[in-house]
Amino acid sequence: MSLIIRVDPVNFKPEDLFPAAEAVKSGKTVAFPTETVYGLGADAFNGEACLKIFKIKNRQPDNPLIVHINSFEQLYSVAREVILEDKLKRVWPGPLTVILKKRPEVPVEVTAGLDTVAVRMPAHLVALKLIELSGTPIAAPSANISGRPSPTSGKTVIEELNGRADVIIDAGDTFFGVESTIVDLTKQPPTLLRPGPFTIDELTSIFGKIEVPPEATGISDFERPLAPGMKYRHYAPEKDLYLLVDNSLLPELVRRIDRKVAFLLTEENYMKVKDLARDNVTFIILGTEYNLYTVARNLFESLRKIDRLDVEFAVIQSFKEEGIGLAIMNRIRKASGRKFIRFYPF
Repeated sequence: MSLIIRVDPVNFKPEDLFPAAEAVKSGKTVAFPTETVYGLGADAFNGEACLKIFKIKNRQPDNPLIVHINSFEQLYSVAREVILEDKLKRVWPGPLTVILKKRPEVPVEVTAGLDTVAVRMPAHLVALKLIELSGTPIAAPSANISGRPSPTSGKTVIEELNGRADVIIDAGDTFFGVESTIVDLTKQPPTLLRPGPFTIDELTSIFGKIEVPPEATGISDFERPLAPGMKYRHYAPEKDLYLLVDNSLLPELVRRIDRKVAFLLTEENYMKVKDLARDNVTFIILGTEYNLYTVARNLFESLRKIDRLDVEFAVIQSFKEEGIGLAIMNRIRKASGRKFIRFYPF
């Protein structure tokens, strides 16, 4: 069984994290919270330790890890061509990962053999203190079995990785609920690789022009991943998930469908169709249209809930690809394996 450490995300004692830091120092794996999702980490300079992450997650070896740092001094220990440092100081700590040229000390297990490294400084006190006490940057993807929805609570990490990770730090729920935004700073203009809590408008205000390739929306995959979430199926429940392209079809679909199905909807759309459903329909409320950050925060746990319900499959509504909505649609497309409903019957 894993060593489980339960802490308050703000009011904790540094000594609470000593066992986790010692585990990192000794080449073991630690699941820890960030402001986005939980990560499964190891010493970023220990290739053998990082290889354990891939084995625990059943992760493909060509899928790089993100290196988590707690200072700009650590940034220079993993990246050799740091550009736009003044810009990064405006956004870090925060949910932004950047791609930079790596230093040779960073092992191939972390970068999947690439000459670049994905780096971020998380805005979570527990994560920052763990990195400080460990005395090393920590390489970490999300703390789940590959392909499954990323965990946004310590409870979910324990359910999935207890007995797999050496240590699990449970600090309750994360704040954003979707993974960090990823921007490639080795390209000009900087290129969005994965949408996240930092929106296009926010990135533009910081970095100027941002290139947004079609793959960043989730409609297709990048040929070779420079960072997590760019290739392979992600975030998926075990049961089939379908994306409803046109939300105006919801009333007809809810009223006429004769199979056991879960509908994942905002509060507003639920109110429109709740009285049309029969016993074969289950509703999962994602959040509110007026604040899509509530949808982002609830998305992955809602996807996990599908597999606990007595339904054959699930249907999720679509969202405007503006602000955080771009990240939500990216995750939905990947979670559904790009299975769409465009009309009824489908």
